[in-house]
Amino acid sequence: MNRILSLAETTRTSKDARTVGEALFETGTDHCPWSLFIPLHYERNYAYPLLIWLHGPRDNEQQLKRIMPLVSMRNYAAIAPGDRTPDLATPGVVWRQDDEGITRAEQLVIEAIHRAGQKLNVSSRRVFLAGFDAGGTMALRIALRNPNRFAGVVSLGGPLPRDRTPLANLRQARHLPVLIATGSHSPVYREAEVCGDLRLLHSAGMNVALRLYPHGQEISPVMLGDVDRWVMELVTGSATR
Repeated sequence: MNRILSLAETTRTSKDARTVGEALFETGTDHCPWSLFIPLHYERNYAYPLLIWLHGPRDNEQQLKRIMPLVSMRNYAAIAPGDRTPDLATPGVVWRQDDEGITRAEQLVIEAIHRAGQKLNVSSRRVFLAGFDAGGTMALRIALRNPNRFAGVVSLGGPLPRDRTPLANLRQARHLPVLIATGSHSPVYREAEVCGDLRLLHSAGMNVALRLYPHGQEISPVMLGDVDRWVMELVTGSATR
């Protein structure tokens, strides 16, 4: 199931989200969809870490509006790329894991970085790529293909891609911090597959952290809080290798 646990209740109890949440977002057009998050009390002289979000299935770039109040309202700028398919039943990008889909996703991520840099003061050395489900798998795939472009990658409930040689740039990718977080009862990313991915990444010498949560294929507020802590440890240099 693609849902965010207790999100409605959590955002209602957040004063920041209740009073200024909508004002902190800008959106693109139907022709060029995107969602941009502007940090609370934005300081134009500070280069913010940038979080790029790849949404989950049956959703679109507007998922960022539900994610960021539970990650942080102050620590990051964030942007979610979108796309429109000819199939009107599909609300957003489906993150197809074929050659055409991967090329398109990479293009959308690069455009998102450029767009965020045009609108906000963001640090090119602190760009983090994250996503949920198929968006998480695509985040891993793109970051592993372009490890020098990102300061870290986060997959929530998205398995490590196995086809198309995802570790072809292993030498550079060993310096890329990776966070894999998933529900222990997920029907999409089963515990045996999680353990297999962890063994593979460790044997490849990757810098990987794993978080397991007692729920299914969902995003929980606790999970997003852990994402915030993990990223901020990297930003502040306090992360342990």
